[in-house]
Order: sequence, then structure tokens, then C-alpha cells
Amino acid sequence: MSKIKLITDSASDISEKDEKKYNILVLPFKVAMGDKSYVSRVDFNNEKFYDLMEAYDGLPLTSQITAFEFEEIYEQQYRDGVTDIICVLINAQGSATYNNSLMAKDSFFENHPEALGKINITSIDGRSYTGAYGYPVVEGAKMIQRGESAEKIIEFINHWVNNCTIFFAPYSLKYARKSGRIPSAAAFVGDALGLKPIMRIFDHVITTDTKVRGDKAVIPNIVQKTADEIEPKTPYCIVYGNDSGVRDDLVKAMTQKLGYGPEDCYQIGAAIAVNAGPKVVGTIFMKKR
Repeated sequence: MSKIKLITDSASDISEKDEKKYNILVLPFKVAMGDKSYVSRVDFNNEKFYDLMEAYDGLPLTSQITAFEFEEIYEQQYRDGVTDIICVLINAQGSATYNNSLMAKDSFFENHPEALGKINITSIDGRSYTGAYGYPVVEGAKMIQRGESAEKIIEFINHWVNNCTIFFAPYSLKYARKSGRIPSAAAFVGDALGLKPIMRIFDHVITTDTKVRGDKAVIPNIVQKTADEIEPKTPYCIVYGNDSGVRDDLVKAMTQKLGYGPEDCYQIGAAIAVNAGPKVVGTIFMKKR
């Protein structure tokens, strides 16, 4: 009888409620602020991290999940009788975490040849950030509870991450400029003029899709762009940061536009906030075929 385990990292922004409810293993990223080191989801929740960011003048730095850490996890899951490990991990072009999971798989089977044929390890490149790969992990966990096969779960997750788009707007470019991890936003000049970039994430790449003037133009623009590009009648999610007000405004506007509400809302944690800043809002959806 198969025993499937879903694993992701904390940049998927899966809620602690869903983590526990669906028995998902969420691997935390470490965050350094000067000489202090923290473990996301362990040493702080999102709200506390936003406060730490506000008080810290420098750039918080995140570290990858290592191949050694992955191999230890594979060994534990094997001892626990797991037959299928499915790892869904942060954009491979933004972190070495995914590639580390592949190296760990090779090392695990070299060190445990007796495990061949007894356990399958599949790593999926999330190709994006936050709920763009967090949402299909939660849905995959529901599929496990319904008794569906590892093959069907992997097929579903791959289909979602391969076709998922995010539109989002950072309300300040302070952190994008500091980190340089959102290249087109880091180069964007507009704060003094009240201009806001509307960013697109698709197939690993972050680009500036357009720009709007003033905070009030952000949500209408994101709503229209999403309505233009979403596969009709498919689920979508909302992503947000430290401002639940803009989240609620976007939920209301999207529901009015599409005629149905979001499947879930994903609050960005430390791994995303260090690059985008704490105040963001956006949509996560399947693009038209």
C-alpha cells in the first residue's frame, strides 16, 4: 500500500492551519539580520517578521535549504515507511533549493541502494513563488486524503505550476532595490512620481508588466489584467502582505469581476517579503490555454 508525503518550503506561504490539517511537511528557510539568525515559521510569525524588517536598516538575507538537510529528510521518511515523496519547491532560478533536493536524491540512493524500488522521490520546480506553488501543494494533499495516486498528484501539480501566473504590486520598491532579486522592479524609477509597477511572474521570470499612478490604481489594474488572462471558471488565489485592507479590497473587486471568489489568500512570509517588501497585493491564477 502506498504512503505519500508532500514536502514544500516556507516560501510557499502555506498557512500553519493547512500545514497541520493536511499533514504537509514545510521546510523553513533561515533568515539572517546582521549577526542574528532566525528560522522562519519557528522564531517568528509573519507579523513579527514585518516588525523586524521595519526596525532593521540592512537587508535581511535568506539561505537555501541544503542537500544535506534534504537527505536527512528522505532518510527519515524512508524509515517511516513512506513510498512516495513529492517535493514542490521554490523557483529554481531564484534559489538553489530545488537543485539541492535533486542532489540529495542521488546521494540518498547511493547510500541506500536497498531503497530502490521501495521509495520514489520526485522534486517539482515550483517555477514561481508563494501560493503559486503553495496552492497546488494543498490541493495535492487533499488528493492524498481522497486516496488518489502519486502519479495523479504529480500530474496535477505540474500542470498547475507550468501554467500559473502571478500579477502583483509592491507598494514600495525599497526592498526590491536593496535585494536586486526583482531585477525589473529594482531598476524601476517611480516612487517620487507615485508610480507603481505591476509585476508579472510566469515560468520562472519576474517582469514589470505595466505601471500605474497612485495606490488607488493598483487593484483595478490587477483585476482587469487577471480577468483578461485567466482560464475561464478556474480557481484563483489572492496574495498579500501586511495590509489586510488591500487584500479585502482585491477579494471584493475580483469577486465582482469574475462572479466567484478566490480559493484562498496567501500572506507572504519572510522568504518573499525580504525581496518584495511587506506591503504587496496580487492574484495567482491559471492562464488561458
